[in-house]
Amino acid sequence: MQKHSKTIQTPTGKLGILIPGMGAVTTTLLAGIELIRQNKMPSFGSVSQTGHIRLGKRSEMRQPRIRDVVPLAALDDLAFCCWDIFPDNAYDAARHANVLTPEQLLSVKNFLSKITPLPGLFDRKFVKKLDGRHIKKGRTWWDKHLELQNDIDNFSRKSRVSRRIMVWCASTEIFLEPSKTHATLSAFEKGLRENAASISPSMVYAYTAIKNKIPFINGAPNLSCNIPALTELAHKNGVPIAGKDFKTGQTLLKTIIAPGLKARMLGIDGWFSTNILGNRDGEVLDDPESFRSKETSKLSVLRTILQPDLYPELYEHMNHMVRINYYPPRGDRKESWDNIDLFGWLGRKMQIKINFLCEDSILAAPVVLDLILFMDLAQRAGLKGIQEWLSFYFKSPLTDPSAYPEHDLFIQQTKMKNTLRHLMGEKPVTHMDLE
Repeated sequence: MQKHSKTIQTPTGKLGILIPGMGAVTTTLLAGIELIRQNKMPSFGSVSQTGHIRLGKRSEMRQPRIRDVVPLAALDDLAFCCWDIFPDNAYDAARHANVLTPEQLLSVKNFLSKITPLPGLFDRKFVKKLDGRHIKKGRTWWDKHLELQNDIDNFSRKSRVSRRIMVWCASTEIFLEPSKTHATLSAFEKGLRENAASISPSMVYAYTAIKNKIPFINGAPNLSCNIPALTELAHKNGVPIAGKDFKTGQTLLKTIIAPGLKARMLGIDGWFSTNILGNRDGEVLDDPESFRSKETSKLSVLRTILQPDLYPELYEHMNHMVRINYYPPRGDRKESWDNIDLFGWLGRKMQIKINFLCEDSILAAPVVLDLILFMDLAQRAGLKGIQEWLSFYFKSPLTDPSAYPEHDLFIQQTKMKNTLRHLMGEKPVTHMDLE
């Protein structure tokens, strides 16, 4: 790999974080950043803040923290602007989400209380389990795009930010297939003006960001920026985009365990996955059409990792099932169960049982922080279009249409760290050191 030929701009000034959706993930992110800034909490779970990176040969013993050698924005320089279809400020939304402890809430009350969401974009056709009342009033999607643009301009001026990032942390929309409206930029902009039925709120946010040369991150399984029109616009405007669907709980474990089973050539008859969760995400996914978006995202992982076309005797007939059940008493405290029926030497049958009790937003918040900082780095390094090196963080990573997505967490990690090495002018690590 050649050394990165472009100078990476220094992260001077404030970085504006634009977030559609101010639910559990966003408020946990905001609270966590503020607690870290107050030196009251560590940055566990964040690769950018806690992780180290090896540079050079093992014998050189150079393994600095990523944040010490990669020119990332400082947490003190982050400013926030949010939209939501409910009017609660970040403190009230955090109380409702019930993720933070009372002590944590008290420590960040003043900070969160000052963050009030702007009216969001909403069409119940795309999220049927919610009923937004704090919404934009424009007649067409184009009108609403202009309202969003005005919001961004006002925030940028008042907060005096020098750079901006948008990250979708709102609800999962219904499953959509790309249509003619999504095929080209001109067709998409025509659809915005004519209020095309195939354009969803997340696409309007993505369009507004990319049109204004703002990197866009899609944290849900929605199409959003994953359409030819917006990929075209991202290249035209030199904007990095990434997504989709934050990889946090059950799917994270799949991308850890499945590569290990495949590496040892152990076969799999079936993999059954079920979840219960009671937060707003669970409520939205209780709708079959929204669940289909999530199911498609979660089901895509194993087949790509296991490559049944290469190993038909091991994986071709694997039965993979995913279930999600809305169970209000659990709130953000999600519980998942996996049953893996596998076989090995002499065809002997075995099983693995996994019971993961996790907190959705606690796992997602550091992922969002890393993506914000790395996407800002990508923008300052002159990278544009799909940032496949950030696949590490997504269930359904965007990729060039000519290539299949990589889901193996360890391959994803290697690619991400080698990209960071490349940007710093260091050699990639291939683990072929022959000292």
